[in-house]
Amino acid sequence: MECISIFDMLKIGVGPSSSHTLGPWRAAQRWIEELKNDKLFHKVASIQVHMFGSLSLTGKGHATDLAVLLGLSGTDPEYVPIEDIDPIVKKIKETLELNFNNERKIDFTPEKDLIFHRDFLPFHANGMRFSGTLDDGTTYEQTYYSIGGGFVVKEELYHPKDNLDIIKQFPYPIQKGTELLHFCHTEQQSISEIVLKNELSLRSVQEIDTELKRIWDTMLECMYLGCHTEGNLPGGLNVRRRAFDIHERLKGDLKYDSPTQWIEVIRKTEVKFRQILKWVSCFAIAVNEVNASLGRVVTAPTNGSAGVIPSVLMYYMVIENHQAGFEEIKKFLLVAGEIGSIFKKGATISAAMGGCQAEIGVSSAMAAGALTELLGGTPDQVLIAAEIAMEHHLGLTCDPIGGLVQIPCIERNSMGAIKAINAAELALDTDPKNVKVPLDMVVNTMWETAKDMNSKYKETSEGGLAVGVHLSDC
Repeated sequence: MECISIFDMLKIGVGPSSSHTLGPWRAAQRWIEELKNDKLFHKVASIQVHMFGSLSLTGKGHATDLAVLLGLSGTDPEYVPIEDIDPIVKKIKETLELNFNNERKIDFTPEKDLIFHRDFLPFHANGMRFSGTLDDGTTYEQTYYSIGGGFVVKEELYHPKDNLDIIKQFPYPIQKGTELLHFCHTEQQSISEIVLKNELSLRSVQEIDTELKRIWDTMLECMYLGCHTEGNLPGGLNVRRRAFDIHERLKGDLKYDSPTQWIEVIRKTEVKFRQILKWVSCFAIAVNEVNASLGRVVTAPTNGSAGVIPSVLMYYMVIENHQAGFEEIKKFLLVAGEIGSIFKKGATISAAMGGCQAEIGVSSAMAAGALTELLGGTPDQVLIAAEIAMEHHLGLTCDPIGGLVQIPCIERNSMGAIKAINAAELALDTDPKNVKVPLDMVVNTMWETAKDMNSKYKETSEGGLAVGVHLSDC
């Protein structure tokens, strides 16, 4: 059975896209690693990288070209200083020289050596091929697929039984929602407790807590930065940042000088229904404005949907429970990660395969379920909340204008967050014995919908808003 850790679902990386930015970046790193394992790294004389399908059609808008250059340069998306990104790319373009893995110089002309093909490879919509000509004239090539959420695979290693990097033995192997509920019922434990036991088979309590805190700190810093940055987003659409203006009106004259104090200040603000809607939207929009400007975010489960989970968790902390701390954050992220893994195993988290239902829909389901546990819901009600959230995202297309993760992507995060909160409240008032649509059924329905969806609505910028509005109109 495919074993997916919550740390596979919640990854720290650079925006704007997990499948089009983080995935290609990781693929470049992986190709370098394979070259070194085969003792060929120092024999590479020239490099070409080929992008296919969705990676080509919306790649430049999603910074796929920049991600490949950064990966080949030896930087890591989790740790590279954001301020170093532009200088690294600029130097390659000016000198026509790549500092390969930050170890050796190779001639490289991005306009010639980064090649975008409109045709699709048969295995997945996001295909890429790294080709290195060695000093003896032979060629070393590898093809990778970015399958969503920063996951990168080779076709021949995609099946779990063949992928030793993915398969480990969980004490509670879970493929479907019914299996998760079975373990909760038989062990008389919450979803977060079952998931934690699985994670403990991979790493220690201290390692889990340290990594979860780092994930939350990244989410919080991302919300904070987005709420305190004014101006327009890059890319040519001239989209004005909205989180700054919303935040200025909401916070009033209250003072603070750190993200932690910021939380305390927000807890003192007015909490009428309209203000709550605005705060949740503000948090979600802030994250995805940072994402759109190549900032550091947490894939949850993707970069394009990175704002939903932090905004709903922030809602719980500043509106529902002013005493909430790390233990609540930990439970939320454990539950959210597990729900996301069920969707990945049973359907997809790639917009290029399933449309935006695979990103915003899944993130909304993850957040809804996690919030339900924190609000006192049973394991059954947690999955009911996840099902409700996804049910009302079914068929959502991915049609970014100009291939940029801006319109309609940023606003969709706020919509997904609000739906998650509503789904949690509906689930808390639902008796499980009256439920007609279980989670596993909606996961399967989402996948069938994805397969039926016209390809032009799957992150190709060939349909919907992407053809109804043009860069020239902006």
